[in-house]
This record gives sequence, structure tokens and C-alpha cells, in this order.
Amino acid sequence: MSFLKRLLDGVEVEWKALAEVVEFKRGEQLKPIDIIPGPYPIVTASKTEVGSHCEWNFGPVSVTITSHGAYAGHVNYWATPVWLANNVFLLLPSKILVPKFLYYFLKSNELKIQGLAKGGGVPYFNTRDVAPSLIPIPYPDNPKKSIEVQAELVRILDAFNELTDELTDELTDELTARKKQYNHYRDQLLSFEDREVEWKALGELAENLDSMRKPITSGLREPGDIPYYGASGIVDYVKGYIFDCDLLLVSEDGANLLARNTPIAFSISGKSWVNNHAHVLKFDTYAERRYVEYYLNSIDLTPYISGAAQPKLNKKSLESISIPNPSVEEKKSIVAILDKFDALTNSLTEGLLHEIELRQKQYEHYRDRLLGFPKPNAIEAA
Repeated sequence: MSFLKRLLDGVEVEWKALAEVVEFKRGEQLKPIDIIPGPYPIVTASKTEVGSHCEWNFGPVSVTITSHGAYAGHVNYWATPVWLANNVFLLLPSKILVPKFLYYFLKSNELKIQGLAKGGGVPYFNTRDVAPSLIPIPYPDNPKKSIEVQAELVRILDAFNELTDELTDELTDELTARKKQYNHYRDQLLSFEDREVEWKALGELAENLDSMRKPITSGLREPGDIPYYGASGIVDYVKGYIFDCDLLLVSEDGANLLARNTPIAFSISGKSWVNNHAHVLKFDTYAERRYVEYYLNSIDLTPYISGAAQPKLNKKSLESISIPNPSVEEKKSIVAILDKFDALTNSLTEGLLHEIELRQKQYEHYRDRLLGFPKPNAIEAA
């Protein structure tokens, strides 16, 4: 850190309210009917752009804060002109601020900005809520030197950010490759194209317990420690249970039936409560349950799904799904192999995701240290 000491030690800093050094601009109302796709990102109440427009209303560089919705307080930086909607406001820096220095400092304080949001159901805040927030201006009496220091900090953070992104991309690619490898190996084991095997409808292999499901609206759920399951997994924890055994749950409805971002079949054990968005299947043995779970997650279920706006796999269609039914011993062998491979893949996945998280935390720690200018006692006490 000797270079940083030379850069920042003894630096004169004046803390100014954002209102003194930036001009706040709000975007315009977005009417989808008026959108003509073009080269400019549309920036609205989201973490990323939601489309493109043939016109732009702010630029060439923009620092934005989302003012309404689930992402209220999210800070973003746009290196190109953008079309800004009215649920986002732009911070136009004065000549004493480097735009990306402003962005990095706000990003470093994003949690504090999010904490300024008001409202119950839909969080929001106005520019006047953010305007008093303080930002450090190095060498306030020497604009040229101030800009030089800000630019150097931006250069360092850009380089570190680029390195972090490269490492994250490498780890993400590795994660994707592992998942593809697992899916390929699973599909090979579950392919019966080159061998004779008996095929049965799923309804012949499992007992359907859908009639025992009991949905409870969120307002009526009594908190407890029993998992409450929906179409894609645990939705909540409640008091009381319906089932106390090993089961296979299969998504009944929802976009994931087609998107397959998460498994549509998943095993559960012990006490549980299941709502009416997941089918409930019971099998005689562990091997049979896991075998069907692996098979359902490996095949295309589109022919069995109805509904476009709200995809649905109804009970009749579920029970009609054709399943290859090899011998009990072969099922046990397939499940044993896939269980080991699944455990290995999950372990590698957790390790890679943890490594990605560590890289991001390392970057954020380094960024916050770089931007951690000391505050006078009067400001600290305020």
C-alpha cells in the first residue's frame, strides 16, 4: 500500500453535500408505445437496462440512482448516452468531480443510500433525501490536483474491477462447464435408446398424494420450523405438518416448468407442508424415487405442459409421462453413480460460488479502503 500512502497521505479533503457538487435530474415518463428500438440503453427501476431506444435524454456519461421499487437506492454508471425513465434520477457532477469517482464513492455507500428509502410496499425516495449526503473532495483549493487524484483513484479501481470481472468470468465459465459435464453424464446414464427396456406411465410407478395438499396464504401461516414447499422449493416455515416421510415433489405450475432454471423435481424428507403448486409423489424405495427425480430433470416436459401465460403440468399429464423402467438393480446402480456425481458437482459448485463471492468482497474491501477519506470530528459526530 506504499503507493496509496504516497497518493493519499496528508491529502487535504473537504466534505461537501451532494447538493453542492452535483445537479439532480429526473428522467421522463416511459411510454412503451413510443419506444423505437435503437442504440441507447433504457434505464428504469432495475439493476440493468430493460431495452433500447432510438433517442437519448442524458449523456454522454451518466451516474444514476434508482428512486422507486425493489431496487430503490441502486447506483449505476453508464459510459454511453441513455434514455432515462422517471423512476431513476441522474447526478450531473460539477467540474470539480470526476463522474466515475462520484460513481465509485456512491457505490461504496450504496447500503446507506438504500437505507434512506421510505414507504412500506414500494420503497422510494426523492432527491432531497440524498442531497445532504456527504462526498469527499480532495484538494478543494486546487481543482487541477483534485481532478488528478480522483482520476488516479478511478484508474486503480477500474483496473482492479476489470481483474475481478475477469476472474469471476473464469470461475463462472468453470461452473458452467461442470454443470454441462454433469448433465451430459446424467443423460448418458438415463438414455435407453440403444437397449431394450420396459416403459411405464409415471402414474403406475408412484402414489399420488396431491389430495392431501393444503395451501395457506402468507397472512394465515403460523410461523414455525416446518418447511412449507411450493413449486420450486421452500417458500416459508410454518407450525404443523401434513407429511412425515420421504417424497418427490414436482412443479405443477410456473415459468420454471419451461425455463428450467432450477430442478422441477426435488426430493424432501421428514415433516413437511406442501401447497398446491407442487405435485406430491410417494415411492416404495429410495432408489425408485431418486431414479424418477433424475429422469424428470433430464427430459423435455414441453409436450406435457399446457398454458402459455401460466405454464401448468396438471395431474393427468404428470401421471402420463412415460418413464423407462429397468430392473431394480439397474435403478440402484444408476442412482448410486448419479448420487456420487451429484455430490461432487454440488461441492465444486459451492466452492466456485464461494470463490466468486470472496473475489467480490475483496474488490469491495479494496474499493472502500481507497475511498475511506478521514472525516473531521464534527462530521463524524453529526
